[in-house]
Amino acid sequence: MTISNFEDLLQAAAQQPDPQRMLFVFVEKGPPEDWPADNAGNFRPDSGGTLTPVVCVDKAVTDVSSFAGLAKESEATGQHWDIVLVACIAGKHGAAPSALEVDQGLEMMVDAVKTGSKLSRFLAFDRRGGLLQIFI
Repeated sequence: MTISNFEDLLQAAAQQPDPQRMLFVFVEKGPPEDWPADNAGNFRPDSGGTLTPVVCVDKAVTDVSSFAGLAKESEATGQHWDIVLVACIAGKHGAAPSALEVDQGLEMMVDAVKTGSKLSRFLAFDRRGGLLQIFI
């Protein structure tokens, strides 16, 4: 199945034989580290820069109804974000993934954002739910 939007991802996750947990890392875009502080107002987020993880959460597939619902729920944190990275982790033999497996998955995702490595392993969506490609 080709995933071209968030609803495709939800459908694919729901069709898996074992229960899935969806892992979300919300990130904020910022200027490159060497960007002059006195020029911060001229930074255009679509032209590169850094990604900083600001919120991470996991959810059962059945707890996510749509991207709009996820985005609305994220607003309750009060934390600004520009991109959400998403991965799914599968359970085994009909059981959901353990809390340890979920925590390790989220930690790996946050580390990937901080180091800027292996981000292509995750799906990325903008605030409107548009599928993104991140080039590093």
